Amino acid sequence: MDKGIALRSTKEKTVMFIWQHIWLLASLFIMTLGVALCVRSYLGSSVISTIPFVMSLAGADGKAPALTIGEYTYIMNFILVGLQIAVLRRRFEPVQLFQLAIGFFFGFLLDVNMILTETIECGSLASKVAVQLLGCTVLAAGISLEIRCGSVTMPGEGFPVAISRATGIPFSKAKIAVDISLVAIAVISGYAFFGRWLWNVVGIGTLLAMVLVGMLVRLIDPHMGWFSSVLCYRPGFRRYVYGLARFIYRRHD
Repeated sequence: MDKGIALRSTKEKTVMFIWQHIWLLASLFIMTLGVALCVRSYLGSSVISTIPFVMSLAGADGKAPALTIGEYTYIMNFILVGLQIAVLRRRFEPVQLFQLAIGFFFGFLLDVNMILTETIECGSLASKVAVQLLGCTVLAAGISLEIRCGSVTMPGEGFPVAISRATGIPFSKAKIAVDISLVAIAVISGYAFFGRWLWNVVGIGTLLAMVLVGMLVRLIDPHMGWFSSVLCYRPGFRRYVYGLARFIYRRHD
């Protein structure tokens, strides 16, 4: 009897883990769609993509390895995980190496969404602002979903967390310092490769994303309770589908 209960418990945990990470991939897709939209606005990309964006442009110009923005994003995430290990040393938890997998899928999905959004052309300032605002909103929604998935953090958040743990600096201040550092490196890289400030990479849209995304996450998150219910999946897919159908029916009754 106890063995049967243990087997059911193991099966349930396995299914819930898979279910949780399927939705994590969905949230990463939404996040990277928001990032891609910010890039397409040409007002300035989101912070996490500034360095990869510069490097991909340099690669297209023959001044650096010809990698995509997603591939450079993965390289940057790999470096950020390495920096966490260097900062925390023995306090680094091996489970946080899963950030490498998350970072890989983030880079891959970013390339997918860059392809899906390649037809977007912003000819006027109004269209650029509209696409930037849409990108920030989509990115905020994806972040809210990703947080609720309850997996390991993205490398971009994991590094400031490591700094905060190692130094005692509040996470918010460590996050701001890391974001400013990433943007500064992107600006310096622009001068190194092109001899000028790349306003389409680091511009007013970057500043807007730094301020607006956090505000939007706080506005969106209270309305994401339904997603937590979706995550509370138990083995028995038909029961889940029927339960969801009844929920939808009641909402429209």
